[in-house]
Amino acid sequence: MQIQEGFIQGAGALVQGVDVRKLGAEELRALRERVLYRRRFILFRGQSLSNSEYIDFARKFGTPQVYLQDNYHHPEHPEIFISSNVSVNGKKLGVARTGYYWHTDCSFQQTPLSLTMLYPQILPKGRRETLFIDMHSVLERLPEGLRRRLEGRNALHGGNGRYKVREEDVGKPLHELIANESSMAPPVRHPAIIQHTVTGEKFLYINEGFTLSIEGYAADESRALLSDTLAFIARPEHVITHEWQEGDILVWDNRTLLHRSGASPLHEPQMIYRIGIYDGHPFYTHEA
Repeated sequence: MQIQEGFIQGAGALVQGVDVRKLGAEELRALRERVLYRRRFILFRGQSLSNSEYIDFARKFGTPQVYLQDNYHHPEHPEIFISSNVSVNGKKLGVARTGYYWHTDCSFQQTPLSLTMLYPQILPKGRRETLFIDMHSVLERLPEGLRRRLEGRNALHGGNGRYKVREEDVGKPLHELIANESSMAPPVRHPAIIQHTVTGEKFLYINEGFTLSIEGYAADESRALLSDTLAFIARPEHVITHEWQEGDILVWDNRTLLHRSGASPLHEPQMIYRIGIYDGHPFYTHEA
């Protein structure tokens, strides 16, 4: 097994020359503890796995999630979340156009998702990217005035603004859809700055997709603070770009990275399988 650290813009770790089916759970969990948490993400290149083998591989990192909305589920393997614009036997599979905004998976839940693993099944002929931002680096660069106003504060996160309308929703009033989604995943509080439970590093834990407000400020002050912070986060110099190849499996730490879908020719067929993983560690320690 060959490991190349810092292979994309100084971040990440690239693993080549190994069939991941042959890696043991202890070996992969050691890789998680020693490399993933410190390098933010690991790319396993040149893989070819069945659905059950993919789930088995994810289990070696931790416990796979079954996502709270079943319209994303693989019909035979609910652990697999499908992002796809492809129909199979005339039936829509998964959900199209997912994640075209900066976010960290499931920050709108009381226990956010530790790790995310992606494995493309159909790549478009044109360029297909996933973009990342290292939130430790962002926190280190954050203007002092913004950091001072965020330290010791909680942020409110919610997911209903990103709800994907389903066929069975047709005819329902918008307020009913919003209320149903809010009851499934009520807004939650997380510290605006978190500390990693393994490395001790600090990270800004705010994102465009799900962060609703910063607590302790009047509504207009909170909106302005959140807007200024999000604008700083999304500066081009903070963005790390991964361009997908056939056989890639990518796993990353949601404590440390924001991500979003990048360049993609939307008219071309594409399908990607996601497995969320709980790694057994608390998601964060409150900022010291």
